[in-house]
Amino acid sequence: MIRCIIIDDEPLALKQMENYIQKIPYLELVAACQSAIDAKEVLEKNKIDAIFCDINLPELNGLDFIKSLENPPMVVFTTAYSEYAVEGFQLNAVDYLLKPFGCEEMKRAAEKLKKRQEAIRSLQEVSQIDEDDAIFLKTEYKIVRIKISDIRYVEAMSEYLRIHLVDYQRPIIVLLSMKKMEERLPSRSFMRVHRSYIINLKMIQEISKNRIMLGENVEVPIGDSYRDTFNAYINSKFLTK
Repeated sequence: MIRCIIIDDEPLALKQMENYIQKIPYLELVAACQSAIDAKEVLEKNKIDAIFCDINLPELNGLDFIKSLENPPMVVFTTAYSEYAVEGFQLNAVDYLLKPFGCEEMKRAAEKLKKRQEAIRSLQEVSQIDEDDAIFLKTEYKIVRIKISDIRYVEAMSEYLRIHLVDYQRPIIVLLSMKKMEERLPSRSFMRVHRSYIINLKMIQEISKNRIMLGENVEVPIGDSYRDTFNAYINSKFLTK
């Protein structure tokens, strides 16, 4: 079942889409919203798999609304203006319905949602099987498998992360938050030592003042708010008399 919401400021359009959704057995309508603000409240309180979103909305348009979501559900844009199509697909939209559209077009879009959901679940299952050894990341329009043990350190740069790997000259760049990466990496092997750095503890070679050496010409700073936790880890590893 695909749990979805629809967003459109026109009551007649909302009603029409509700009728279409009722005819598609694997779609479950959770809410019909007349603004992006209302939709955001629904998303905060419910697990939503897909959004049918008009682009011309009051206060906050559909494109900007989707951009504002940290982890947006699958999206099908609905609009009377074809010039938005390119930008819509750049946001990884599943489909783009040009008004006025009928039930058959709605069914085709729903089928695309179903296929996308199946692909996501398949990838998640693979990730769970491999969770102690590897992660899957989207980079440069492809999905790559990375062995966790091959990660030397992770570096934040604005909205992106640079993942530096052992024996790999170029870092892998992904659109992801440090918080998400920190949650995903095993805490027994990785530690955040700075606002902008997560390191593989097994890669530490030297510690000098406020710097950690992870290999030849690789230095990572220790942030003030992370120093106590890092020092506690190092102290636990000291060989004493």
